[in-house]
Amino acid sequence: MSTLICGSIAFDNIMVFHDRFKNHILPEQIHILNVAFLVPEMRREFGGCAGNIAYNLKLLGGEPMIMATVGDDADAYLVRLDDLGLSRAHVRRIAGSFTAQAFITTDLDDNQITAFHPGAMTYSHLNRVADVPKVTLGIVAPDGRDGMLQHAHDLAQAGIPFVFDPGQGLPMFSGDELMSFIRLADYACFNDYEAKMLCDRTGRSLEHLAGELEALIVTLGGEGSLIHANGRRHEIPCVQADAVVDPTGCGDAYRSGLLHGIAAGWDWEKVGRLAAVMGAIKIAHRGGQNHRPSRSDIAECFNRAFGTTPW
Repeated sequence: MSTLICGSIAFDNIMVFHDRFKNHILPEQIHILNVAFLVPEMRREFGGCAGNIAYNLKLLGGEPMIMATVGDDADAYLVRLDDLGLSRAHVRRIAGSFTAQAFITTDLDDNQITAFHPGAMTYSHLNRVADVPKVTLGIVAPDGRDGMLQHAHDLAQAGIPFVFDPGQGLPMFSGDELMSFIRLADYACFNDYEAKMLCDRTGRSLEHLAGELEALIVTLGGEGSLIHANGRRHEIPCVQADAVVDPTGCGDAYRSGLLHGIAAGWDWEKVGRLAAVMGAIKIAHRGGQNHRPSRSDIAECFNRAFGTTPW
């Protein structure tokens, strides 16, 4: 039985500017901005929410099934999925398009200027949940707007429990649309900023929204996370990382822990703790998919943090 990961596959192009943006942007000339930054340092990472979540869930021993769309330039990513043993049976290639990708320039103060091209992600609604057999759990992660709407309805109609995780895609939806997602989903996950935006757009409190779900999870960065479930609020501590190197993909790693624990039928304290462990392991590495812990490594990290093992 598999977990269906509906979301984006993307390339992250990360460039480092060895100066500060503020030294090259004149406030009085902002109306005619025309700047160029020399970026001698550049790397390209495999990313996208579906790719990152599936990667981490595979590390946990899960059976992720990716549902996503890619473009003509996706060969390297598709070969990587094969090498990782991740099925691409439901990764659709859209001819004449680019794979979604971010172009991120960071300066010495860790300020970032990012451009994002959605490309093939725009066509994610062409994929159908009904085409994937033996799915027992799903997640609707950031993707094309129409695809997110389609896959949430498909999962609910099929009676497959799923996590609603809009991430940076949340602003695409109205309050009514967000309430529809909440009522279709079994679980929902947001960071603290997204949770505030959700409450603002829907006009409902977090407690009211949690009452529509089996669990509503709010991540708080270095402050840990909160899981609202069964009328209770479970406070999940942050797990100390070996190093704080790069937060890119930490949220996706956290969500893999949620999915693994939900699929295993664990209590919410244990589910949240595994999610926190996965985020701590990821943040010690650059990029969203460059950490390679074994299941025993993950169990050891869990034991160091909580004095017990997850399995």
